[in-house]
Amino acid sequence: MRVVAAMSGGVDSSVAAARLVDAGHDVVGIHLALSRKSSSGRGCCTLDDARDARRVADMLGIAFYVWDLSEQFAADVVDDFLAEYRSGRTPNPCMRCNERIKFAAVLDRAVALGFDAVATGHYARVVPGTGGPELHRAVDAAKDQSYVLGVLGVEQLGRTILPLGGDLKGEVRAEAARRGLLVAAKPDSHDICFIPDGDTAAFLRSRLGDQPGDIVDERTGAVVATHSGAYAFTIGQRRGLGITVATEDAQPRYVVGIDIDARTVSVGPPALLDVDVAEGIRPTWAGPAVGERPVELAAQVRAHAEPVAASARLVDERLMVEFHTPIRGLAPGQSMVLYDGTRVVGSATVDVTHRMRVA
Repeated sequence: MRVVAAMSGGVDSSVAAARLVDAGHDVVGIHLALSRKSSSGRGCCTLDDARDARRVADMLGIAFYVWDLSEQFAADVVDDFLAEYRSGRTPNPCMRCNERIKFAAVLDRAVALGFDAVATGHYARVVPGTGGPELHRAVDAAKDQSYVLGVLGVEQLGRTILPLGGDLKGEVRAEAARRGLLVAAKPDSHDICFIPDGDTAAFLRSRLGDQPGDIVDERTGAVVATHSGAYAFTIGQRRGLGITVATEDAQPRYVVGIDIDARTVSVGPPALLDVDVAEGIRPTWAGPAVGERPVELAAQVRAHAEPVAASARLVDERLMVEFHTPIRGLAPGQSMVLYDGTRVVGSATVDVTHRMRVA
């Protein structure tokens, strides 16, 4: 099989590529250049990462290329990120990158060049199912990345190879060391790649400018602070609010609402963050789609969150999910992924949330 191995320059993708070579596949390593500016240091997809990926490819004896997808990444991921925050929503850029870049643009180019599949170092499993390939959680629960791959459809899964889904992270690092791979001890990257310093608010302010407004207590209507841009806040946020007015109950306040047009951020007690129902748009299915009749599944709304029992149904192409236990701090723009046991059923982007129980 002819396989494109996406090599980030980290330990996981390096071991994944090595295993493909051992299995006898015709492997070509590619590194994605996603930034319009050359950089090194923190983040991912830096010059240092590209050099590390090339060195590993040389050790494995495979051809290696850098694919420049920076223009598409800027449009489909960075611009989308800014547009979502500008609208008062909280996006997940890693999922958007998986959806539009790593498993769409890369796969399309690979197939056009005559390759059969794309392989990555993600911790998840693609296994044969009665209706086609299925996406399942990884064996290593602490490293499971099936959530961020929940945007993949059946056709994409059919051309996706995930060699590490059955392993523990410690085993992968040990294997890299045994193989003599120079990235065996390289730390994992946890930052948004285009915000390597981790200061999302400053990044947004530099792109969207100052838009001053008030921070208001949801229950009393009192102005308790001011801000320089409502777009820089997210539902459930507690830190960085700058509240100087004492609350009657002396309890901390959280962001419970964002009105971009009015430039107002509403804060309140944590009970106001509980969400019972979420409506999702742009559903993607990793198998048979949910229908109009409710189906009992589990829903996960963050990469490292515990799944919550829920019932899901499709109404006019909108995914309606009712959580059996309220989820705290779920924001429009976030992704919710549905599971049947370890199997990913599908995903959608949260558009509207509802609180049915009285706080």
